[in-house]
Amino acid sequence: DVQLVESGGGSVQAGGSLKLACRTSSRINVMAWFRQAPGEERTGVAAIGSENTFAYADFVKGRFTISKDDAKKILYLEMRNLKPEDTGIYTCAAARGWWADTYVLLGPHIYDYWGQGTQVTVS
Repeated sequence: DVQLVESGGGSVQAGGSLKLACRTSSRINVMAWFRQAPGEERTGVAAIGSENTFAYADFVKGRFTISKDDAKKILYLEMRNLKPEDTGIYTCAAARGWWADTYVLLGPHIYDYWGQGTQVTVS
């Protein structure tokens, strides 16, 4: 099994920045960040797919950047200009196989491994 451990969450004022990290126990090509706000479904935020395909949800384009350090086995999510609606639990996920469709990458169904999540609160 692949283990995923997130870090970097916290509380920040609107307009501020945070950088999340997800450490993995194995190198995985397809990874993503999801978030879940209270009372809402989990939704895809950003993903890196096969052949370095990048996918972003419309509500984070221009503000969030996903990146991956394969040598360190860490997935990052840099978040800028945070808004109160960005509040939620951010969870990283990893998928086996080859995936490069941006719509599919932002859905939960292809992901085999999930972290425990880290809380982000924007006020």
